[in-house]
Amino acid sequence: MSGPTAEGRADVELRLPADNAYVSVLRTTSAGLAARLDFTLDEIEDLRMAVGEACALVLPRAVHGSDVDCRFYLASGRLTVVVGVDAADASPPDTDSFAWQVLTTLADEATTSVAGGRYEITLSLHSELEQDATG
Repeated sequence: MSGPTAEGRADVELRLPADNAYVSVLRTTSAGLAARLDFTLDEIEDLRMAVGEACALVLPRAVHGSDVDCRFYLASGRLTVVVGVDAADASPPDTDSFAWQVLTTLADEATTSVAGGRYEITLSLHSELEQDATG
């Protein structure tokens, strides 16, 4: 198994109504977790925006009345976020869309998964401070 699921249980999981009104909760949670990992202010803002763009991509596909699930995987200098919904439209994203372009510019890695009626976006950001310390 590859990706965050291979790392085991998420460190933090949130389930919220699949509604744009709750995106700020996910963005704020992302920022708080990144701060805990000593990300820089610029990296924290990049993560907040990336999570917002991931939500912009998954929420329109959500089954009416369903939830958005967000899982956070914390590692030294790295934060991986998985945002997913039960999807009415489980087709792959338009990689030419503005939201996808912004997301892939902000995140170090971004992938999508469409399986079993679920649509998920996984994104990872690494701290420059951690990269400087290891390489």
